[in-house]
Amino acid sequence: MVNSEQKIFYGWIIVWSFLVISTVVYGLTQSFGVFFKLLGTSFGLTRAETSAIVSTQSIFGTIIAFVAGRTLDKFGPRIIVLIIGASMGLALILTSQTNASWQLFITYSLFSCVVGANYTTMAGTVSRWFHRKRGLALGIAATGMGFGAIFIVPLSAWLISVSGWRTAYMILGATAWIFVIPLSRLLRKNPGDLGLEPDGSISTTPQKETLVAEVNSGQVTGLTLREASRTRSFWFLTGISLLNAFCYNMLIIHIVPHATDIKVPEMQAATIISVLGASNIAGRLLIGRASDAIGRREVAMGCALLLFASILFLVWAGHLYMLYIFAMVFGFCIGGVDTTMTALTGDIFGMRYIGSVSYTHLTLPTIYTV
Repeated sequence: MVNSEQKIFYGWIIVWSFLVISTVVYGLTQSFGVFFKLLGTSFGLTRAETSAIVSTQSIFGTIIAFVAGRTLDKFGPRIIVLIIGASMGLALILTSQTNASWQLFITYSLFSCVVGANYTTMAGTVSRWFHRKRGLALGIAATGMGFGAIFIVPLSAWLISVSGWRTAYMILGATAWIFVIPLSRLLRKNPGDLGLEPDGSISTTPQKETLVAEVNSGQVTGLTLREASRTRSFWFLTGISLLNAFCYNMLIIHIVPHATDIKVPEMQAATIISVLGASNIAGRLLIGRASDAIGRREVAMGCALLLFASILFLVWAGHLYMLYIFAMVFGFCIGGVDTTMTALTGDIFGMRYIGSVSYTHLTLPTIYTV
């Protein structure tokens, strides 16, 4: 239980735990671009065939995310994140031992598809713990996507340079076990589990006790997935998520190979993802906070317009400095759009079935990007 003298709201422990978890999980996923050409050369794969490894992972990931959404609503985030950490580590270690291309579709595509459950779990859990500061909290938790690009991607490139891609995957797999599995034990489903309300209020009145009981028992208000899918807002958010997923997944996999194609050295090409990640962090934090203060729709529209402009700029980006400029603008804007859309989900559809609703409009579009 939490007493009245506690200074740190446990919701922020949830947020910081997800930040580290997402740093590791998404950093390992984003590192695939560094391994891209090496895997193609080692197994005699074309670029399309190598891309199919990630496409297959995305298909499996949408199925896993659906299960995770339902599991989150019923059992909470602990078991989901535990499985993510265990499976992600196993996937990379097994991938390091493969000797035929078809095995990659099992060791990497199948076992690492659990990453598809991470964002839904993070978004659904953090949204339950915060109301007034939901945009900021989601922004901080999701900055792990940016920190992963800053730290894990260059680490992967360095490990490859000193020990080869197989040893690099073994070390990265162990990293998932070391960080993600222990942190999963800190996660809680609802503030009501600790006698709290969203944003940290302590239950001291009968009315507050009633609210906490509702949160803890899953009886808080909110639309079911079927009810939400009958609204225009649901399909509008799904469409935005589709466009975001298409742009982000395409670029995170192909930007490093593209840079090396135009004669950028591989280590420098990997830093493009790091720049994208750093600006993604700034976008999530600044835009998340701004969305709490001045409105989510207005902020999201501004970010979307800048996102469109950055992609047009990429068409003419033929030098490393131009790719850096693109990465800064693109990372900032896609982080901002992503954070505001996630916060809007809770604002519009409520908390009761947030896992199922978040899965459908945040994760399902990924299968269309394949």
